[in-house]
Amino acid sequence: MKGKDKFNQFIRKHPHPHTILTGRSYLSRRAFFQLAGAGVGGYVLQGNAFSQNSGVVARGNPQLLNKAQNVIFILLTGAISHTDTFDFKQSPDTPASLAPEKISGIDWPTGIMPNLAKQVPDMAIVRSVRSWALQHNLGQAWTQIARSPAAALGDIAPNIGSVIAADKQTERRPTDTFPFFLGLNANDMIGSGYMNAKYAPVKFTPATSGFPDTNNADGSARFDKKWELLNKLDGVNRVNSPYHQDMEDFDGFYKSGRGMMFNPKVDAAFRYTAQESQRYGNSGFGNACLTASKVLASDQGTRYVQINFGSWDHHQNIYDAINLPRMAGQLDNGLSTLITDLKANGLFDKTLIVMMGEFGRTTGKLTAQGGRDHFLQQFAMFAGAGVKGGRALGATDPTGSVMNESGWYRDREVRVEDIDATIYSAMGINYTNTRYDDPFQRGLEYIPYADQDLYGPIQELWSA
Repeated sequence: MKGKDKFNQFIRKHPHPHTILTGRSYLSRRAFFQLAGAGVGGYVLQGNAFSQNSGVVARGNPQLLNKAQNVIFILLTGAISHTDTFDFKQSPDTPASLAPEKISGIDWPTGIMPNLAKQVPDMAIVRSVRSWALQHNLGQAWTQIARSPAAALGDIAPNIGSVIAADKQTERRPTDTFPFFLGLNANDMIGSGYMNAKYAPVKFTPATSGFPDTNNADGSARFDKKWELLNKLDGVNRVNSPYHQDMEDFDGFYKSGRGMMFNPKVDAAFRYTAQESQRYGNSGFGNACLTASKVLASDQGTRYVQINFGSWDHHQNIYDAINLPRMAGQLDNGLSTLITDLKANGLFDKTLIVMMGEFGRTTGKLTAQGGRDHFLQQFAMFAGAGVKGGRALGATDPTGSVMNESGWYRDREVRVEDIDATIYSAMGINYTNTRYDDPFQRGLEYIPYADQDLYGPIQELWSA
């Protein structure tokens, strides 16, 4: 039985339901500092009244890639048109301004992404990716939690960045004062779900003024006195607490926040000049890429960065200057400069960059509105951490509508679960693990059905 037939047979037996998800928890920048002690007083942990004993059980023993120290996950919200960019196909409506060229055997729209054209030798583009659903919130959540939001535990499932933060907690050094998981331009991203809020992404919208709330107007001396008073008042409830583990978690929040207060390394990593911003394209996405580069270079404990960049929801007039060309230009400037700087500071070989949307867009001729609608076929781009670039894995038909070649050993479409399994494996984390700290004690699989070998990493990204 072929890989695709075997996969479809399993899915028929274990369906992946598709419904719109509801909201879920995350940790905002202000909440982080409130919980962590930048503001002095009592605050309540968000949605986490359950034991945090992880009870992690490995259901399999796969050979892990173990290639990356850091991850930058770029989510192109709104769904980028794959056939106008990373799976370029000439259509009757393609304007000459896209100026496609053949680079490393890959058709590339040099007219709208000239800088990334120079980075193609470092990028591996997986063109056999297929989304599960065509609803924005559903698809975006699916990429972040590696499961259907409508499945068991879907509503409370954590971002894979939070799972990685929990799994890597023991590797944190005493000098690591930055959050493990950083969310940039990502106010609507998935948070820590049911897991302890200390594993939630700290969300931040980059600005030249840097990270707010890390300095107190009263000055460091006065703040030290407040800090001392706080510990006298309730330290006994937070250290070896007689009440609940969550009370001790407060102590971790306070100490983490205290480490970032009046910290020159915070200013150095989270501030940037107008000139630096200009190098990255002087855009919100470019500033996020700049901040990611600076934060990782600071080596202060941040290992997982998610950048949200949208909206690519071009149902109308996709080729108008303010739509695809403008956004592709921002992507081009920001990502190309990020790769350049990661190479310059020696982090490119340690950092896995993964980029995708929640789905693709319709192919061939444009709609009557001059745009492209939602479509299941899509792509994912990988770079860094030893990924063999300058090539495409898998292929679609001449219109980009369906997969012609899978490009990997499972001989089927790549699903988001496979992409997330690739991230776990690259970070040296067993993607067949199950956590038994969820409130229902039913077990949260890192990648559902991975223990039955339904999903797994795209190992071909690292093979010649």
